[in-house]
Amino acid sequence: MTGLDVARAAAADGAWTQGLPALPGSSSDDPEALEVRATALYAPGDLEGCLTAWERMHARCAASGDPIGAARGAVMTALHLLLDTGLMAPVRGWVTRAERQLAGAPTGPVHAMIAMVRTYERFLTGDLAACREFAAESIELGERFGVTPAVVIGQVAQARILLLDGRIDEGLHALDEAGARLMAGHVDPLTTGMMLCEIVCAAQALGLHELAREWTDVMDRWGQRSAVGGIRGRCRVHRAELLRISGTGAEAETEALAACAELRLWMRREYGWPLAELGTIRLRRGDLAGAEDAFLAADALAWPPQPGLALLRLAQGRIQTAVELIADAVAHPQEIPWKERPPSGDLRLAPLLDAQSEIAAAAGDARTCVHASAELARIARAYPSRGSAAVAALAGARAALLTGDLEEARDLASAAAHAWGELGAPYESAAARVVAGDAAAATGHDEAARREWQAASRCFTDYGAAQRARQLDDRLADPSRPPSSTTREAHFRRHGATRIVAFSSPAVTVPDLVGYRYLEVLVARPGEEVPCLDLIAHENGGARSTQLGLPTLDREARECYRRRLLDVEEDIAAATAMNDPAQVELAERDKDFLLAELARAVGFRGRVRQVGSDAERARTSVYRALRYAIKQLAAIDPTLGKHVSRSVRTGSWCSYAPDSLAPVTWRT
Repeated sequence: MTGLDVARAAAADGAWTQGLPALPGSSSDDPEALEVRATALYAPGDLEGCLTAWERMHARCAASGDPIGAARGAVMTALHLLLDTGLMAPVRGWVTRAERQLAGAPTGPVHAMIAMVRTYERFLTGDLAACREFAAESIELGERFGVTPAVVIGQVAQARILLLDGRIDEGLHALDEAGARLMAGHVDPLTTGMMLCEIVCAAQALGLHELAREWTDVMDRWGQRSAVGGIRGRCRVHRAELLRISGTGAEAETEALAACAELRLWMRREYGWPLAELGTIRLRRGDLAGAEDAFLAADALAWPPQPGLALLRLAQGRIQTAVELIADAVAHPQEIPWKERPPSGDLRLAPLLDAQSEIAAAAGDARTCVHASAELARIARAYPSRGSAAVAALAGARAALLTGDLEEARDLASAAAHAWGELGAPYESAAARVVAGDAAAATGHDEAARREWQAASRCFTDYGAAQRARQLDDRLADPSRPPSSTTREAHFRRHGATRIVAFSSPAVTVPDLVGYRYLEVLVARPGEEVPCLDLIAHENGGARSTQLGLPTLDREARECYRRRLLDVEEDIAAATAMNDPAQVELAERDKDFLLAELARAVGFRGRVRQVGSDAERARTSVYRALRYAIKQLAAIDPTLGKHVSRSVRTGSWCSYAPDSLAPVTWRT
């Protein structure tokens, strides 16, 4: 058995890199060995090593007079850039290199691969007319030459175009057919994972949350045994998105953090996707500081932070800023190649309009609220689903409430709450019940209003949206009742390895926990925000961690980025020669991103910068310790557990902010 055979066998068994040392040094430029190396490096997470191997294969084959091999190396480079970087200018450059190698050659399998890459490059840049043509060519050539990935990718692209055209039944049928082909087991793991991701994304964009949940379960089961590269991380983001809707906030945040950890190896520009999702989850949970961290981190990667950032400003009480941010986002939706969302059209606008409706209602801007409601109703008619109908109904309720049509507001909000309840979406249902309660209160039905708000408060509490629950509890408080002046005492004394806990129940002695010690620091400083790093330092006797983070980009990655810059420059030159200003603009964005990444990686006098991962590790560690401690407190004394759960806020900074109407004195 040759060294090449050993490496192939190891990869086939899932021991991706273990066989690479068997490749002889003389094979470092052998095209077959380079292909094996590229595949083996990609699976466990070395994207830049994979790209380097494919590029070397292209160069080696071109130099040795093998145009087919050179074209294959070029198109595989383009495919990986397409799937994992979001940089379309280098994708176009490598496809052009492949086409140059094939000039005059008979049509064959590599032509199918080129059509496949062209299909999604055009889809992601919003050129749906060209995408249709390339998708048909990809399917035809893929079937003729037995290139199954080209067939499936062409089919999924055609299905997504049908959906964007409003031909929902046809598009969903086409997605089902593509999904069945994927599950038959005849498609490679990379294509299978990416196209399952596409199916989930298409369902989510339409508001078909039940269908998205079904395909996410399929993707998850498949991924546990077969996923390669960043597919598992993408699965986690989808699970986080679904848990944000149908789970609890804590579950969703845990999944989103795990997704960020897994995808950090893979994504640079697209890493904004899990960060933005993390920000949205933290916003719902009332962790405003943590949400800000996540949204601004996504924005730093040129990733659209809206509508999340505008909704965060609303939650912070900065209503006018929220109004301005969302108005700009709706007027100028950011165009970025993004496989996970529609590249253009009404479906891209729907989440922005939903946020604009909520912000306009808070600002008392009836005109904007009515306009957003009308647009969402139009989109729901064009892309019918229970999710889109519920979004439109709630927007209509907000608009009716502002314009004085109170019965209509109450009916629409109740319908939205019912629809979201049937979809298993507690947070959305609670938000609709708040509006239904507002409408009932405005018509003098005070008891009905209280029932709606109480139900919403319970839903928010169960979800983990403590801030929203507190707001409703304040609204429900009887204004005629004077504030309680009775201060309750909580005993929380540490004795060696144990702690005495007493509040509404008799005192008990329990084992001490790290989370209890963090809580002890917070309750001693009520209302004060304490950095997670300080909590850990307090636990470690005052010593802050000095462990260095990982380099922002390692040497090989920096060299790859510099090569990408050359690709972008070629694309800009080609687009300028063809007088195509739109393509020049898109390529310039890629160039700006690459330059910014290199600047972040290399600091003063060319020193490689380090990213401080201590803060994120501290956040995760403190969050888990505190949440576990609060869970244990609730088991010991449910009243104390409820008080602490509502009063403690976690994130990069943590705080204890008790209700001023029910003060607690802590004896520690």
